[in-house]
Amino acid sequence: MKNKESQSKAPIYEALMRYKKARVVPFDVPGHKQGRGNPMLKEFLGEQCVSVDVNSMKPLDNLCHPVSVIKEAEELAAEAFGSKHAFLMVNGTTSAVQAMVMSVCKKDEKVIMPRNVHRSAINALIISGAIPVYINPGVNKKLGIPLGMSVEDVKKAIKEHPDAKAIFVNNPTYYGICSNLKEITKLAHENGMYVLVDEAHGTHFYFGKNMPVSAIEAGADMAAVSMHKTGGSLTQSSFLLLNCDLHIGYVRQIINLTQTTSGSYLLMSSLDLARRDLVLNGKEIFEKVTELAEYARAEINKIDGYYAFSKELIDGDTVFDFDKTKLSIFTRDIGLAGVEVYDILRDEYGIQIEFGDIANILAIISVGDRNLTIERLISSLSEIKRLYSKDKAGMFDHEYINPEVVLTPQEAFYSEKNSLPINKSDGKICGEFVMCYPPGIPILAPGERITREILDYIEYAKEKGCFLTGTEDIKIKNINIVEE
Repeated sequence: MKNKESQSKAPIYEALMRYKKARVVPFDVPGHKQGRGNPMLKEFLGEQCVSVDVNSMKPLDNLCHPVSVIKEAEELAAEAFGSKHAFLMVNGTTSAVQAMVMSVCKKDEKVIMPRNVHRSAINALIISGAIPVYINPGVNKKLGIPLGMSVEDVKKAIKEHPDAKAIFVNNPTYYGICSNLKEITKLAHENGMYVLVDEAHGTHFYFGKNMPVSAIEAGADMAAVSMHKTGGSLTQSSFLLLNCDLHIGYVRQIINLTQTTSGSYLLMSSLDLARRDLVLNGKEIFEKVTELAEYARAEINKIDGYYAFSKELIDGDTVFDFDKTKLSIFTRDIGLAGVEVYDILRDEYGIQIEFGDIANILAIISVGDRNLTIERLISSLSEIKRLYSKDKAGMFDHEYINPEVVLTPQEAFYSEKNSLPINKSDGKICGEFVMCYPPGIPILAPGERITREILDYIEYAKEKGCFLTGTEDIKIKNINIVEE
């Protein structure tokens, strides 16, 4: 039970206010010295902000080894999320995902995971040397999107790889699709495996009403939560939730392998204040968000040619539940790839949505939205359909291609490589990533066989305007392949 009285505290924020009031003369870093050394920065960000952009010191604690106000903030966060401990993360959810994998898997140990994970999870394999056992997610043929993990596929993977250390679950997906997290967790624990959840898009599951089950509620062992995505903290700030018998000190050592020793107090205080706000006001906040998303979904579905999908996709398996706050919209029936609609919305209508892929767009709805902005999005989509729609013949009809894994990500990434023109790499083993960002889910990851189907997909994504990343060649004309 969350104690509202203790949860109304924000210890890091309060310590910063005491620091500011004390008028401390700084002979430490950062060198801008409370903004005085960089007037333009001070004018841009504001005096209040730069005056508390400070370094670790005894009254403000130390993120690498918290003993006072940061420790208290972590304990309040753990209580808020219902976990045994919560770590403040300032290197983004990327570092939280990497810390989860590296806390339970050493070199050559296996982790079962869906292939449509964020690049941060595969990066964790490159760093640690853990071996992925990929489960291909279900695919919705109409929408062309990857779905959740089938319980039967998880059972099969556990049976074939009983020595796996952990099961990694992406929940919810970018599109709002949720797996049967309780059943997957039960299966994993029965077989002595940890459950690690990339919950980047699920902060609101802990604080809203009638939400899909959260990782901690489902009994997962660790969860990486992007507080900045739907929780109101500053970009790059996240929580890593620990809910098992791993020693807190050991997990912190793992975090400290990759996280900065100069933790930003702006990011930490934003986590502190966002946690406070969500505990005190989360139910009302996410009730409003859900109402806005549901209204937008209903109105967009009245426009012939768009499909804003929701709980009707639920099948009890690969779509076990759906996050109604996600406004995911299928666009291919108007003859436009999602990324084309994404570009038109930004360039012609001044609307920036989260991402567009080859068949869908995603608009993030949050407490910061208003009825007026929702109406503007709806009317803009209607006008785009009227002005830009075309024949959908020849459009790509799927977002996910099952990979053939030849080498582990670490082996491939650190192997001797050659650079080839990407259109001549068919049949070779990929030595790097290729992905559209956002969302940052690899089309190709190190160690996978390059196929003509994948190359056609990459070419199509380029043509439609996807922002491709991951290769050493910034123009994505060449690709590094592993010498065989």
